Amino acid sequence: MDRVRKHIVFRGNVQGVGFRYRMYYAARSNGVSGWVENMYDGSVEAELEGTELAIDMTVSQVANGRFVEISDMQVKSVPIHNDHDFTVR
Repeated sequence: MDRVRKHIVFRGNVQGVGFRYRMYYAARSNGVSGWVENMYDGSVEAELEGTELAIDMTVSQVANGRFVEISDMQVKSVPIHNDHDFTVR
């Protein structure tokens, strides 16, 4: 399966609810690399690299977490970086 990389901006109730650490554990369990970071405007930004299915599963697991409410998600494809780890910034 081909790897892709997605840059995603999450808006809603996404800070102060364990969003980044849920994403860390979900990404690692699904074989997804990249990073996640809180932004000053209250959104969370992430870049996820893996198969389409693995990225979808990661986002779904985070979105279904307690207290997380994603009201908007902007997704765009970006070039692959071939990184091998996932970091919380």
